[in-house]
Amino acid sequence: MMVDPTLAEMGKNLNEAMKILEDGRKASDPDADRRQFSRSSIPGPLQGDGQDVASILQLVQNLMHEDEEEDKPSHRMQNVGEQGHMALLGHSLAAYISVLDRERLRKLITRIASDTTLWLCRLFRYESGSAYYHEDDREGLLKVCRLVINTRYEDYSTEGYTVLNSRQPVIYQSATCRPGLGQHLCSQLGLPLSSLCTVPCNTMFGSQHQMDIALLDKLIREDVETGKLPLLLIANAGTPGAGHTDKLGRLKELCEQYGMWLHIEGVNLATLALGEVSSPVTAATRSDSMTLTLGPWLGLPAVPAVTLYRHEDPALSLAAGLTSSQPVEKLRALPLWLSLQYLGHDGIVEKIRHAVELSQQLLEKLKTLASIKTSGVVSLSRIPPISGGSLRDLLGSLILSIVEDELNSPVVVFRFSQETSAESSGGSVEGYFAGEREVLDSLNRWLCERLAQLVPASGVDIVELEDEGTCVRFTPLMTAAALGTQRCDVDLLVERLTELVPVLNCTLRLRLDFREEVYRHSALSYIEDLSWPGLGAVRYEPRIEELNDSKRQLEVEKINSELLVKLGDLDADLIFSTGLEFGPEKDCIFIGMATEDLDVAELVDTIAALGRDIEENGRLLENMTEVVRKGIQEAELQLQKDNQDKLMEEGVLRQIPLVGSVLNWFSPFQSTVKGRTFNLAAGSLDSTEPIYSMKAQTGGLASPETPTSSAKRLPGQRLFRREGAGGSDSHSETSSVGQAEDLSRERFPQPTTPNPPSPVPDEAVSVAPESPETPQVPAEPEPTQENGEVGTQEGEEEERRPEGQEAPVEETGR
Repeated sequence: MMVDPTLAEMGKNLNEAMKILEDGRKASDPDADRRQFSRSSIPGPLQGDGQDVASILQLVQNLMHEDEEEDKPSHRMQNVGEQGHMALLGHSLAAYISVLDRERLRKLITRIASDTTLWLCRLFRYESGSAYYHEDDREGLLKVCRLVINTRYEDYSTEGYTVLNSRQPVIYQSATCRPGLGQHLCSQLGLPLSSLCTVPCNTMFGSQHQMDIALLDKLIREDVETGKLPLLLIANAGTPGAGHTDKLGRLKELCEQYGMWLHIEGVNLATLALGEVSSPVTAATRSDSMTLTLGPWLGLPAVPAVTLYRHEDPALSLAAGLTSSQPVEKLRALPLWLSLQYLGHDGIVEKIRHAVELSQQLLEKLKTLASIKTSGVVSLSRIPPISGGSLRDLLGSLILSIVEDELNSPVVVFRFSQETSAESSGGSVEGYFAGEREVLDSLNRWLCERLAQLVPASGVDIVELEDEGTCVRFTPLMTAAALGTQRCDVDLLVERLTELVPVLNCTLRLRLDFREEVYRHSALSYIEDLSWPGLGAVRYEPRIEELNDSKRQLEVEKINSELLVKLGDLDADLIFSTGLEFGPEKDCIFIGMATEDLDVAELVDTIAALGRDIEENGRLLENMTEVVRKGIQEAELQLQKDNQDKLMEEGVLRQIPLVGSVLNWFSPFQSTVKGRTFNLAAGSLDSTEPIYSMKAQTGGLASPETPTSSAKRLPGQRLFRREGAGGSDSHSETSSVGQAEDLSRERFPQPTTPNPPSPVPDEAVSVAPESPETPQVPAEPEPTQENGEVGTQEGEEEERRPEGQEAPVEETGR
């Protein structure tokens, strides 16, 4: 068989390129290329000789991974398998085929387009349909709207938009359609927003995400009576949020009644390829057009979306842009043509079936979990009261069973809800405290983020629903093929969810206790931030009234910043942070999720005590400069006075160097002037006489005991645990410190003395007045005390000092 050498080379180059890009960083030095690229982030001039393919691909790899950091989790990357390589090869082949001669190009693209359209119509049961391939998934609907306008307004091709003035066209869409879809259509078609009619969803019976057909019928009648032209209806076979399907059969009958075009889109259209299809989705095969997004469903990168439609006039299709006379435009189908042949019918059906089975597996397991609700049906509280409770209950059960049968959707939406209201299903959240809806939304947002981190292959994401609030969504049809989700990933997801639900329940229950405990402390302010997923937020307020607002704000910021650091250093299971990045509250301490054995009272007391210590230490440091300055001035005055007194006592003769030495040798002089100590804490000068007398009685000065830090605990113990709640790990801060101290005493016994010495302040620093040269008794030098006190003693005190005691050395003041 003859092989085109260009095609063979293209396939080889594609395989080599994918190998380079998928291998990631080099094993020798992962960051070498990235650092080299970051140094030249500004593009320079093109090299004269050019670069080889490997260098260019390496540059592309650096661009793809330049923002990644080692300590951050990597983003979910699509698993590009062999079918993905075929899709990527299609883009390369399209560029190569476009250079063929015109006749060969026309035959080739006609074959590709017809084959792909035929396969898709048979696969999704859409008989006698045509296909339009487009990159933007909204473009197909836009072209369909142009087709309908050309069909309903016969003079549109010649008169243009002036013919629309006679009867204004109206496009109807569900309230659960994609955000901005209707506005995009009006903008591209040049229609006013009054041509867009949004139909609300059910409020009494059925799914809250299905279009209200009775209300739609009423709106259409009103528009017809006012002279407007109902043009097109956009229905959902799988809403973007909850994945529910509108009543497509009834909507098709309504469109036929008023001569409207029915367009359907949604993820549930993928189930048309299965043998067993629910009746609501089967009705989609009778629609006038529908949009399929095969890329996410089958895990195919960079393949176009497809809009299948039925229309008999090719001229109008050409005018609307659904068909093109340019051969290159039809090459968009080439990646799909290659990928569909590679997968085959069985491979396509198997991928879709696998995604549906994953949804059913998760849904069955969620029904057994407490505090987890699945979105779907209207609660019984929405059913109007009926005389006779049994009749109302029977009617409610009948409605719920019918709706559950109709909502067999491959999209699973669930949320955490408090246990007290677990018997209700669906509907708005009815809380037992103000702001419960916002709190549950924040907890569910945290739950989704944690599940996505713990089980990245699940592909769960956050969805905001109007009635339910923030929910967790599992859409395997959109993610399983790309992420390679398997049944074991669903089991792991349920396992992690089971572990996180008790944490959510405890946090929700302890939020009120935390608020009440904070209110009991005057120095703490409770910050009401309903968007924070955790116990809550608190701010320490310093007791400084004389400061103005700006200085007080700086003081609050400083204290709370230091308090956050100290709390983060504690050996506790809680997480302390500054809150959300763009949150409204600043200079606060946000406490994260809580467990069952959390002692809220101890937690709040610790926060208040640490804040108080920081505030007092800050005041001490602020006053230290002034205290030391005044103390030095007073010490200088005292030294001068003591020197003058000593000079008067000794006389003039003793000040003469030679005479004074001889006189002191024959008649030693005992000075009555004593040294001084400067107390930093009190900011005062005291005499050293009491210290020397105390040393003479006790035989030395022992170092004061260092206060035991509250952070000293036995291994495995944590702070803020209630006694008995957490087993052996549940120890309070006080008990942990006490046990640690007892353990240290047993390992290192302390020597006992008959008369324990009294502690002396660490701040005591002794000073003595200056004196002329006097004979001193020779003595061996002794090391200074650790507490920083220095002084002098006479020789006789050296003899009385017990062995091993250190002698204080008196400062001369020089």
